[in-house]
Parts: sequence; C-alpha cells; structure tokens
Amino acid sequence: MAKNLTRSPLAPAEFPALPVIEGVTFAAAAAGVKYAGRTDVMMAMLAPGSTVAGVFTRSATRSANVLDCQAKIGGDSDAGAAIVVNSGNSNAFTGKAGDGSVAAICNAVAMATGLPAARVFSSSTGVIGEPLPHDRIIAKIEELMGAQDETALGAAAKAIMTTDTFPKGATRSVEIGGKPVQIAGIAKGSGMIAPDMATMLVYIFTDAKVARADLQALVSRINDWTFNCITVDSDTSTSDTLLMGATGASGVMVTADNAEFEAALFDVMLDLAHQVVRDGEGATKFVTVTVTGALTDADARTHALAIANSPLVKTAIAGEDPNWGRIVMAVGKSGAAADRDKLSIRFGDILVAENGWVASTYREELGAAHMKQPEITISVDLGIGLGAATVWTCDLTHGYISINADYRS
Repeated sequence: MAKNLTRSPLAPAEFPALPVIEGVTFAAAAAGVKYAGRTDVMMAMLAPGSTVAGVFTRSATRSANVLDCQAKIGGDSDAGAAIVVNSGNSNAFTGKAGDGSVAAICNAVAMATGLPAARVFSSSTGVIGEPLPHDRIIAKIEELMGAQDETALGAAAKAIMTTDTFPKGATRSVEIGGKPVQIAGIAKGSGMIAPDMATMLVYIFTDAKVARADLQALVSRINDWTFNCITVDSDTSTSDTLLMGATGASGVMVTADNAEFEAALFDVMLDLAHQVVRDGEGATKFVTVTVTGALTDADARTHALAIANSPLVKTAIAGEDPNWGRIVMAVGKSGAAADRDKLSIRFGDILVAENGWVASTYREELGAAHMKQPEITISVDLGIGLGAATVWTCDLTHGYISINADYRS
C-alpha cells in the first residue's frame, strides 16, 4: 500500500478555504489505479461556454495524455468541458497502449456526459512505463458524475497527490468594473520538478469570461515567471500539465491586457508554485535565489538555475553550511556571461563577497546563522548589466534519496 510520508515542515498551516467557482463542479473517487482504497481520480465538469487554455511539458518523452491535450487545447467550442485526472500511474512511455488508454477514457467520459471527445482533457501522474489500468477509471465515471459538487475542489486536490505530503490550493478574488471575480486552483508536485512549461499538474478555474486566445496568452505569460522559475531536483517530468478553465459565469469580461486580473492570476500561480517547492521531496529549506546585474534577463535566469540546481549548493544548504564558494562555482559553470572580479554575493542581508573576493565585513558565524533559518535567500549581483531573475528551490536531503530510492516498491 501507499507509504505514509511525513508532512513537509515547510507546508502551509492549513489548506485554504477555496471559493465556489460558478460554472464548474468537481468529484473524486477511489479507482484503485495503484493502491486499493486510495482516492486517486478526480473529474471536473465545466459549463457550456467555458474556455480552456493550457501549457505543457516540452519533454521529448511526454505522456500520451499530454500529447492528447496539446492536440485539443487550441480548439474553440461552445460545449462544456471535462477534466479527468488520475494519480498512481503516469501513462508515460506506454506506447500505443497509452494512446489507447487516453482514447478509452475520453470516449467514455464523452459518452456519459454528452460532450464531444475533443472537450475531454485527461492527465495522469505517477509511475512511468506501466500500462494504465484505464478500465478502473472508466468504471468510476458514473460515480464521479453523480458526485459532482461545486465545493469539492479540495477533494480533487487530494486525489491527484502522489509523493506530495499535503494538498495544494490557492485562491484570489479581484474586483473588475465593480464586480467580483474569483480565481481558484490546485496543484500536485513534489519530485521530478524542473518545469519546462508549467509544473507537474495544475488546474485553475475562474468565473471570469475570457476568450480562449486571451486566456492562453495570460497563462503562457504568467507561467514563465512562476512555474518556470521553480526547481526541486532539475528533472523535468514527462507529464507536466497546467490547464485553466474560465466559465464566464460572473459575466465580467476580461482580456489579456487586464492588469487587475493578471495580477490576481499571477498571485495564484506563484502561490501554487511556491507550495510545490515547499513540498519538495525531503525538503527542509525554502530557498529564493535572485540574480541581478546580468547582461540579460535570460542570462540572469541561467545563473539562478545553475545555483538552484547545483547538488553541492543544495546539500550545503541542507547541512546549514554557508559555503559561498559553491555559489561562485555554480555561476562559473552556468555558461552565461560573468566577470569574476565584479561578482558579489549575499545571504539574506549579509554581504558575503564583493568585487570577486570575500567581503571584509563577513563573518562565518553570520552566514551560518542565516543558513539555520527555514527560509533562505541567496542574492548574486554580476555587475555587468541590467538583467535580473528570481527562482525558487529547496535543499537536497537524505529524505529525497529515501523517497526516490524505493519509489516503485
């Protein structure tokens, strides 16, 4: 049966109270995809007139579900939509059998709901390379349809967990034209996290009325500065998917250039992205890495990810060792432009190094004290330009090894 994982010490105190998003309902069930008696499948039903946008992994070995969603996501339709997600099995690297599983699930949902199969989106997460027992999911469709509830988004968040130690949810409300608009979302993710699109699995819903092209533009733009700026272990999943549905039930029309809506959606996506890092497998430290003074923003991100993905940096943080030399190493190996003699490093507010050398005011005990905190900030200024970027990561502990060494057993 499933292992009982200790709740991450970085987890939020509690799951947020998610609002009802008018025009979408949810249900969860135990299909026995991998473990008997575990809630492992969820289905969301979106009302007619809803629009759906998404971003996906660019992995060369992406799953059958991802390929199917990518083929469908650009279509416009006045029909409703359904999203079906299972945990326990990723349906990745399963060849034609995987394609058949996706088709079987989507066709069964279409037949049961009256939706076109092109408006049924599926995701799978879990072990790679094992055939998906899709008949177990199909057998639960009637139950899922009968249990649809506008308040069940929290239950859906629990159903999509794998090695997650807590369900992840976030919400924001924004007033546009004097009327309230709600946004709420859920996510799963703990390991195999180095997104190249979105993250693991994320589902966000709003009652705003947003044309599909505008919704896609918003999701893609915000994704670049939220989910594409987190990393747990530098490994990009085969299954990363972010889907967003806009029901239009509030009657409030939103376009891609609406600053208020974009800010609220950014907050939801960043909140969920941070929760994924806080649930990094074995994580005990939440780490913010900020790079400034690079030649370009792209160079800044390259440097920041080199630091955030370095096993030597991450293990030093796990051991609460202020080994700033490893940060110098990571910058040097990144491949982006840098000048050794203009480099400066800070731990929090503590100046560690400047002008290519340890700062005269730095004391090892100051750096060590910062490293004992559960939240750590590493700042690097390259001194050669105006480029800047921030990424978020966690430490690398023995817990990560323990979880992944026997993940399939």
